[in-house]
Amino acid sequence: MPQLGYVWKESIRYLDTCGVPDSFSLCEILLAHCLNCPRLELPGRRDETVAEEPLTKIRAGIKQLARHEPIQYVIGEWDFRELTLRVDSRALIPRPETEQLVGLALASPVWQRVKSPVVVDIGTGTGAIILSLAMEAGDGTFIGVDISDSALSLAQENAIRCGLAKKVSFRLGDGLDGFMPGSLDLIVSNPPYIASEVVDGLEKHIRDFEPRSALDGGPDGLDILRRIICSAVVVLRPQGWIYFEIGDEQGTSIRKILEDFGFSQVCISCDYSNRVRFACGCLPG
Repeated sequence: MPQLGYVWKESIRYLDTCGVPDSFSLCEILLAHCLNCPRLELPGRRDETVAEEPLTKIRAGIKQLARHEPIQYVIGEWDFRELTLRVDSRALIPRPETEQLVGLALASPVWQRVKSPVVVDIGTGTGAIILSLAMEAGDGTFIGVDISDSALSLAQENAIRCGLAKKVSFRLGDGLDGFMPGSLDLIVSNPPYIASEVVDGLEKHIRDFEPRSALDGGPDGLDILRRIICSAVVVLRPQGWIYFEIGDEQGTSIRKILEDFGFSQVCISCDYSNRVRFACGCLPG
């Protein structure tokens, strides 16, 4: 059996020849996962022999990475805030920016004003947003909505995995359709917001593997956002809030849409990279 250092070096070399970006980090994540050890321990184990079972997993994973498959799909799980979620091609991979969106939603005035708010996550995907809110926020009714049956099945698996199956419910639906007028306190969404013509130019590991329906927001990227905002005016209670993740060039447009639909306290904010990434607003009442 080969030593870890050799496997590591040859894996990086192979991915480099396949034109895979960031080969060192990808190999580090894969090796740590297959060896069931923290990434920081890998350098100290370079001289160790890799057993047959993890070696087989590493080789299979490298082949997947060489096809530009996302590392999250290769290892089958990913950390998101306090949760470790199952991830696969049924849903968009949770990003660090979306962790920040959850943080903004957790800071909403709704939690102080309403003892047990009704919270809805539109386009729930893996369930990352609504499960995190249910885990961290305390009392409430938590609902994840998605138009995809397969995404919902993944979200439900994650609810069970995270011990939140009794606290979070999921429903098949298109946006906010089906919710009664004035029934919700908080809406959170990371909707498709990339313009259709831009999707085809995304990096291969995104374009070819993640669901297009979770990326494509129509000709200007705002189709889904407009629909959700239009419906939110009806289904939110007075002083209810809505929080979105948006594209970095959409701040001005989203501000106008929210204000045109009567939202107040509209705020456009940046992610940790100082790029416009979030929008929120309150329905007056």
